Order: sequence, then structure tokens, then C-alpha cells
Amino acid sequence: MINYVEVKFPGLGWTLNVNPVAFTIGSIEVYWYGLLIAAALVLSVVLAVKHAKSLKFPEGLVYDTILMIIPCAIIGARAYFVACNWDYYGKNLKAIFDLRSGGLAIYGGVILVFIGGIVMCHIRKIPFRELADYCVVYLPLGQAIGRWGNFFNQECFGTTTTLPWGMTSSTIQSYLETECPTLVSTMPVHPTFIYESLADLAIFFILLYIRKHSKIPFETSCAYFALYGTARFFIEGMRTDSLYLGHTSIRISQLLSLIFVIAALIYIAYARTKRFEKKGFPKKLFAEETIGAGKKK
Repeated sequence: MINYVEVKFPGLGWTLNVNPVAFTIGSIEVYWYGLLIAAALVLSVVLAVKHAKSLKFPEGLVYDTILMIIPCAIIGARAYFVACNWDYYGKNLKAIFDLRSGGLAIYGGVILVFIGGIVMCHIRKIPFRELADYCVVYLPLGQAIGRWGNFFNQECFGTTTTLPWGMTSSTIQSYLETECPTLVSTMPVHPTFIYESLADLAIFFILLYIRKHSKIPFETSCAYFALYGTARFFIEGMRTDSLYLGHTSIRISQLLSLIFVIAALIYIAYARTKRFEKKGFPKKLFAEETIGAGKKK
């Protein structure tokens, strides 16, 4: 039986029926969130391969990187969420592995992906700066698409608002009554997932431009952290489901965003002052890199 949720945008006069489950295969439920993440991954790979030749990036390395990114992103995002909710998961260890119940944090995935990239580059003896600056461009694109999974799950929304694009549903009202008793549960809320999706899409196009014209190592990567960190800092301040630092009122994602923005801007300023320059991949690497293999031809 499919249980639809009626989502309303009163100010716009819109009413949509949504369900987190896209379809079922026998007793297996396939969620929109998973489909959107898969679609984001496929699109990112297609674009990365398409851009590889013109930007002199080893095409085979795109596929190798994807094989590293997928497990790192999932493990990192889950580990971050679990660590921030250890009061619950420490008493329910089996729940740590129950991904179907939700609980992934973007920053955790991003951090472990970068760590995984460093390790991979060290093993392969290739420059991490080139890999990071090339691949980071597609990260906000994937985030922009994946955020719509929050819409189908009716989660990651903000506080109440009188703006015309505010949304409401029975799921939202139930959450506000339980978790945010100071808010009027019947009022529409900020669709923060839309805010972040639009911000991520804009960041994607900005990074495409920076990657093409930048001559400074890690500038594209730092631009991602500065831009996304800024957007996330303000959007996180609207959300009602933030993860907090211990028993304080400090939102962890806001704190990390602030750290990333400051660190990124400091590096860019320093790199430009010192006139750091990219060196590119060794020419030998292009002769060795082929799809799915790294053998000499």
C-alpha cells in the first residue's frame, strides 16, 4: 500500500502528493532518495568524463576516483551522523547500520572523500591537488540533486515562515508539534532543501569557471568550501533538525562551515600572495592511464 503525503504550498496555491518510495520490487522498496543519489552520481561521472579530454585530465582516473568516492561518502556521512547522535546510537548499536531509517550528514561524507582521495593519490603516486580541483566541481552538482530526496522524505526543512513559497504537510506538522513546541505547527515552513539545492547548483557553475581559469593549486577546492560553507552557514540557521555540539546551542554544521570558509579564504589569499602555480599531471601519467587500468601502452 502506497502512503502519499499531501504537501501544500499555500502561498502559491500548489498541492502535491509525494511518497518517499518511488516503487517496489516484490517486497523491496526503492526510495526516491536512493534514486536521486544514483542519478546525481551518473550525471557527475558523465560530465567528468566529457570534460576530461579538454582539460587534460586522465579519463581513466575519473572511474578510479568514483570507486573510491562511493564507499567513503556513505561511510563518512553515516559516521558523522552517528557520532553527533551518540547518546542514542551508543545504546542502540545495531541501529548504526540501519541506513534505511535515514541519518546521513553531508559534511562527514565530504571530509572522508577528501581523506580517501589523499590516500589514493599517495598510493598511486599522483598529485592530489590536480585530482581534488578537477573532481570537487561535481560535488555541489550531486548535492543539488540529492537534496530533493529530503523533499520526498519531508525532512530537513526550516522554521515557520509567511513567505509565499513556504510549505506544509502532515509530516511537517507532526514533527513541529513534537520537536518544536514553540512554533505554530499549522504554519508553512522554509523549504530549506530547495534553498540549498539552488545554492549548490549556482556553486557548480561558479566552480566550472574557476577550474577552467585558475592557475593556483587547490583554489577550486577552496572555492567550494568557501562558497558552500557560506551558503550552508545561513541555511543551517533556519533548520529545525540541526545537530548540536554536545549539550550546547552551537550547531555543528555552522561551526564547520565557519571554519572551512575562514581556512579556504586564508589559503587563497596566501597562495595568490606567494603566486603558487599548478604543475599539472606528469605527461607520463597520460600514457599510462586507460579506462579501468593503469598499464603502459
